[in-house]
Amino acid sequence: MNILGISAFYHDSAACLISDGEIVAAAQEERFSRKKHDFRFPELAIKYCLEERGISSKDLDIVAFYDKPFLKFERLLESYIGFAPKGFTSFLKAMPVWMKQKIFLRDVISKSLPDFDGKMLFGNHHESHAASAFYPSPFKRSAILTADGVGEWSTSTFGVGKDNNVKLLKELKFPHSLGLLYSAFTYYTGFRVNSGEYKIMGLAPYGEPKYVQQILEHLIDLKEDGSFKMDMQYFNYAVGLTMTNSKFAKLFGGPAREPESELTQKQMDLARSVQVVTEEIMLRTARHIHKVTGEKYLCMAGGVALNCVANGKILREGPFEDVYIQPAAGDAGGALGVAMAAWYKYLGKERKIENGVNRIQKATYLGPEFKPDEVQKFLDENNFPYTKLDEDQIAETVAGIISNEKVVGWFQGRMEFGPRALGARSIIGDSRSPEMQKTMNLKIKFRESFRPFAPSVAAEHISDWFEIDRESPYMLMVAQVKKEKCFAVDDKQKGLFGIDKLNVPRSEIPAITHVDYSARIQSVNKEDNPLYHEMITKFYEKTGCPVIINTSFNVRGEPIVCNPKDAFVCFMRTNMDYLIMGPYLLDKTAQKPLENDSDWMTEFELD
Repeated sequence: MNILGISAFYHDSAACLISDGEIVAAAQEERFSRKKHDFRFPELAIKYCLEERGISSKDLDIVAFYDKPFLKFERLLESYIGFAPKGFTSFLKAMPVWMKQKIFLRDVISKSLPDFDGKMLFGNHHESHAASAFYPSPFKRSAILTADGVGEWSTSTFGVGKDNNVKLLKELKFPHSLGLLYSAFTYYTGFRVNSGEYKIMGLAPYGEPKYVQQILEHLIDLKEDGSFKMDMQYFNYAVGLTMTNSKFAKLFGGPAREPESELTQKQMDLARSVQVVTEEIMLRTARHIHKVTGEKYLCMAGGVALNCVANGKILREGPFEDVYIQPAAGDAGGALGVAMAAWYKYLGKERKIENGVNRIQKATYLGPEFKPDEVQKFLDENNFPYTKLDEDQIAETVAGIISNEKVVGWFQGRMEFGPRALGARSIIGDSRSPEMQKTMNLKIKFRESFRPFAPSVAAEHISDWFEIDRESPYMLMVAQVKKEKCFAVDDKQKGLFGIDKLNVPRSEIPAITHVDYSARIQSVNKEDNPLYHEMITKFYEKTGCPVIINTSFNVRGEPIVCNPKDAFVCFMRTNMDYLIMGPYLLDKTAQKPLENDSDWMTEFELD
């Protein structure tokens, strides 16, 4: 029984293949097309999934799409009618795309899979999110929370998962949306919606929550149970081409920041304020869900579930014993969710959890893998010099390189499914270096200097270095660095504001310690990624520190690398010192500049 799940036409299109209950493959379209957040029908991702299994479209029994296009179209039309005559320009822009592709999705799928003769299913957007959260979780039963911008009509839902069934109980409807509230501030502070939200979260600790009351008094009416209504007089997203309007600008003292212009304390304070409000809404919602459902555990998905600061707060201060978050929590994960819902709920298949462990998602290493002979063929055909290491030399060699404050592109095993690099397509460095954050941001990632880096830590040492008592394998939880690892801040440093806080070493691992002494943690265990764990262990043996920097293998505006060519080009475009692909180690000093540079490069849009 082969089930193909598809998400498309909003952002982060993806495909997922399940065969007899096993997740065979899952990947975002952007990794193949090299267009960041690619929303188009995921033809390349589908091709990969089928090839991974060695089948064609005629072997598919079910194709499932992650939402219901007609319901989404209904919401669009009702919104335009409700706000008419406003939004006519947006209406004219949206209609051709809907009339050409989105409404006639059955035809699009049939044309893309010409030999498919099975069942076609269409899920509900938030049910797909809920399924993606619950079915891979280690819980036999749990509460479920989904939150994003908007699906068909729903913007947040909660429900219960039990055995092989997921049931949603309550919903918050468009236009009232926590995801869109956060995106409104993303837009107003000069970042790109649907990709710049991470920047708001990273910028928040530099600011003060001085606008919280304005948000609560003017923008939203927040209830004790976490539900709220938004005053749409301040927003333009329902029918317009922008997120906010002139009334919003007047409330916060001026127009939106121009993209790429200088960041000021105002943007930092706005970021902090909307982050504080988001955390409060999520915490109230979690408490209400616990009260209504009585469940011990919580599963989460939807774009808002990628807010790891809020997730950490729910884990620490919320009523649930444990929380599981889908690593591909955004729309890409909907492809996985609807495929799993087809298997468990539609087909009624049994769901098995053994000793509180569920490894069905394979630590989300579900993308393409390139064998050593494939990597060597690429290198030899292009005459790129390299050193081939024995298998037992890789971890030791790379640990030694990064312990000398060199930066390494790490390309190993199957690519991660989801937005985080988790030790398969990563750029790694020494967390102990006071200069490493600045170096990697400006010379390697080519992004804003304020953005923090995440640590990878050997799972057995996570509680020795961070204030957390469990693993965090998907980099979706924020926790404080242990007090005994932190440095005292003198009076001069206490008086710093905004971006001036950036270059103050705060702990023994300053490169991953944010200005509020927090870190977005990835724990690494032997079973999920043995080579990456071994390398971190070797680093620990050399330095006494089991924590390294792990950031995604890409530069600003580029999707995470997928294949050896992507990795090599990214390596050459940056100031990375070394690249390790399988057993092949490349030294930057030994490489010649790429000839016919334009033939290698891809044009990337800035975030």
